[in-house]
Amino acid sequence: MIKGLSITPPVLGRISIGRVVERNGKRLPDKDDQFTITTQIQTREGWMLHPLDEHLRKNSTNGKLRSIPISLLFNDPDLNLRAEYSLFDRITGRPMCVGNGETCRRVTTAGMQTLPCPGIDGCEMAKGGACKPYGRLNVKIGSDDELGTFIFRTTGYNSIRTLAARLHYFKAISGDLLACLPLELRIRGKSTTLSRGTPIYYVDLTLREGMTLEEAFTQAQQTHVHRQSLSFNQQALDAVARANLSNGAFEEDPDEAQAVIDEFYPDAVAKNQDVTQKVSLNDKLEKLSTKATAVLN
Repeated sequence: MIKGLSITPPVLGRISIGRVVERNGKRLPDKDDQFTITTQIQTREGWMLHPLDEHLRKNSTNGKLRSIPISLLFNDPDLNLRAEYSLFDRITGRPMCVGNGETCRRVTTAGMQTLPCPGIDGCEMAKGGACKPYGRLNVKIGSDDELGTFIFRTTGYNSIRTLAARLHYFKAISGDLLACLPLELRIRGKSTTLSRGTPIYYVDLTLREGMTLEEAFTQAQQTHVHRQSLSFNQQALDAVARANLSNGAFEEDPDEAQAVIDEFYPDAVAKNQDVTQKVSLNDKLEKLSTKATAVLN
């Protein structure tokens, strides 16, 4: 295995509750009140929809996808949801510092270092919103690929806090059968003083709609027994995933750099676009000036 490369769960597509919209010629992130399931292919029009998006939307209310039936790949909650304080370079989108509130891995002039992490409120580098909580949740949708997942990325406190709590609760009360439970991602909304009455949407994790706790546990037990009969080793899968994730300092793929910038620093996106437009305009003016000079000469 290549050292220094974090091996993440295989990803088949993306789950989001937002989208990138164009306003005044600028592409900016915009929150939504529903899920969107996309492939990993992005065109000029945006991310291409995954066939599952249309399939699940057909059975939804008013065509809005507000819940997704899912299952989990791992029994360990921290393997399904990786959440850390993260600081990215605003230009390249590459991770510069990732911490858990106690220690952090930081890129310095002396190379990669492990340093104390005081959290967002106590860190000089975190000032100005540079460092944010960043969560990545991997889930399975359907049964076409038993090891393939869809990833939901979020910088929202509400989603990260709720998902983390639910994962640990379900693991505890199911008797460590988290990967066998029939679950569902669900959109919820709330208003706060800071939102000034505007709804804030976040993601919750619940049992499948219409299922009681007893029914869900019974199905989980049946799934567990069936997997054991097939020699499916859940503990070994979790152990391998844990080792793979710790193989690198940072989880983020360089190919995801632009998506990180769009999510983390929308102000930087707008500023960079302004700079690009100004540079483009200056180039055009210089070309026109050169042509005019040539004609006069």
